[in-house]
Amino acid sequence: MKQYIAHMALLVSDYDEAIRFYTEKLDFTLVEDTRLSDAKRWVLVRPPGEKGCCLLLAKADGAKQEQCVGNQTGGRVFLFLYTDDFQRDYRKMKERGVSFVRPPKEEAYGTVAVFEDLYGNLWDLLEPR
Repeated sequence: MKQYIAHMALLVSDYDEAIRFYTEKLDFTLVEDTRLSDAKRWVLVRPPGEKGCCLLLAKADGAKQEQCVGNQTGGRVFLFLYTDDFQRDYRKMKERGVSFVRPPKEEAYGTVAVFEDLYGNLWDLLEPR
């Protein structure tokens, strides 16, 4: 048997502003942007070099979902962006205005810093040892 996670849904307020953030600030690739209806699109982005799992940017539908935008995990780090060069990516992201809420730190497992996406979801930028 073979299983894998293909996509993870991430609630966003606006498709286009989310696409700009992920592609322009984090260098993600826009994999797909297909209009499904007047209000709904199928939007997939993924980090450079990644061949597997994508983020499905899902526009919040209704008040309940809107309340969850930016807080899908109750304030915990939500996603983990691994890199092969922490300093390169940290500097680039800082230059592009990405907000880091915890500075770089050396841990037993690698170098890590916590940043926010455009809605406030927390991410680890991590270069493993």
